[in-house]
Amino acid sequence: MSELIKNRYEFVVLFDVENGNPNGDPDAGNMPRIDAETSHGIVTDVCLKRKIRNYVETVKGEADGYRIYVKQGVALNSQHENAYKSIGITEKSKDKPNPDAKKFMCDNFFDIRTFGAVMTTGDYNCGQVRGPVQLNFARSLDKIVQSELTITRQAVTTEKDLEKKTTEMGRKHIVPYGLYRAEGYISAKLAQQTGFSENDLNLLFEAIENMFEHDRSAARGKMAVRGFYIFKHQSELGNAPSHKLFKLIEVKRKEGVEVPRSFDDYEVSVNKDNAPQGVEVIEREYCLV
Repeated sequence: MSELIKNRYEFVVLFDVENGNPNGDPDAGNMPRIDAETSHGIVTDVCLKRKIRNYVETVKGEADGYRIYVKQGVALNSQHENAYKSIGITEKSKDKPNPDAKKFMCDNFFDIRTFGAVMTTGDYNCGQVRGPVQLNFARSLDKIVQSELTITRQAVTTEKDLEKKTTEMGRKHIVPYGLYRAEGYISAKLAQQTGFSENDLNLLFEAIENMFEHDRSAARGKMAVRGFYIFKHQSELGNAPSHKLFKLIEVKRKEGVEVPRSFDDYEVSVNKDNAPQGVEVIEREYCLV
């Protein structure tokens, strides 16, 4: 088994969307999420974690140690019950978490080792895990436009509808273009509690790079990771505050660009020379344009 990580990390991810909806808001008719005060676009951490989970499930399937805990069509409490049965415990424990069941969940589920989980529901209490990897909401660099397009379908839903019409109308919500920035944190100390290893770290980075490549749909349009920048500390507790490191990645519109419509309308500066002592700035080659 791979060694546990021994370094603290932070990272910045740049991704864009073209003619798609990166993260619909169910409270607003599934229109792209937006900051009401600034009109900047928002993509939640939950949305990004879902894409990471989906990628890991795509490449690992049900491989030992890489199952996914939060997935569609599977009740969480049934996962807890299975943990008890797998370690040979038949008695229910609703109020007091079982430490062996908690360890089983960390050992077998990648997303629990990575993001943590609350597993105290139901009759089989597996405790609560605080994950070493955390993500902020992604935010667009500029204001976005929430475009609502009317679409038609050359078919109707029921036989009765055929008496009145031959087509049906619908709505599609898109962002014509938006460049988003997300920031994340990886704690070596919390990794020791969940068993998050160097192999897990490499898989996480691979998943972030590819999180849109296997998540295509007509609704999401054209999405791509445009930059992935990692700050590696020499120590477990870190050698510099994260907010100072994030400032080393500067993104701005090119001179003369009024309305950005592609990644080429931006300039990205990576100020490696200003990195604090004890921190290495890594640009993932996969994403470089």
